[in-house]
Amino acid sequence: MRLCADYVDKSTELKLKLFNQVTQVVNLTVFLEEINMLTTSDFKKGVRVELDNAPWTIVSVTTQTPSARGAATLVKARFKNILTGQVSDRTFKSGEKFVAPDVEMRPAQFLYSTPDEGENLYHFMDMASYDQFELRDSDLGGIAKWLVENLEVKSVLYNGHVVGIELPQFVELELNTVEPGSRGDTASGSVTTAAYTTSGIRVLVPLFIKVGDKIRVDTGTGQFKDRVSS
Repeated sequence: MRLCADYVDKSTELKLKLFNQVTQVVNLTVFLEEINMLTTSDFKKGVRVELDNAPWTIVSVTTQTPSARGAATLVKARFKNILTGQVSDRTFKSGEKFVAPDVEMRPAQFLYSTPDEGENLYHFMDMASYDQFELRDSDLGGIAKWLVENLEVKSVLYNGHVVGIELPQFVELELNTVEPGSRGDTASGSVTTAAYTTSGIRVLVPLFIKVGDKIRVDTGTGQFKDRVSS
């Protein structure tokens, strides 16, 4: 009987230890989930959140204070899908919680492109590990036109996989065509004419810009920023 009692005691002790370990794991999991959560108070331009099982970046945020007593404050935000580039406007009640997506940005460099199965394959190199990776036109969502050899970008990793790139705000491009324009007010540079880069991008530039010049262009708006000093 004593042996049986000892066995029961040890079995109970093991079960209690196992229960405590499981409880600790559960508590740790809950804790990690909590610290990985965001609320509307964290919303600002550039913050990333998980919506509809996809990662989004906040483009802009506005807060609407209710006029009626007791009504909830509303937070309106514009999001850009990191995977597809889709833009969506959403409205939430103040205090709502969201998961921070597993997104990592790593420095990378564009190397070159090659034709592949009816589209282009773009080759990049991770500047930290020197590993190379490829993305297709369909992965880049129309931003491939800005890629020039050796351009430094950021690779976007979602759940550990490269899903796209983030361009720098400005890129330097060389012009091979500048259309003639009316001289007009050349001193202020307020008069513009159409110019085309070697990659085929059309940009409106001041009249003092000429063929062969390198210019800095905003990749978000496509607008001329300035001429690059020679």
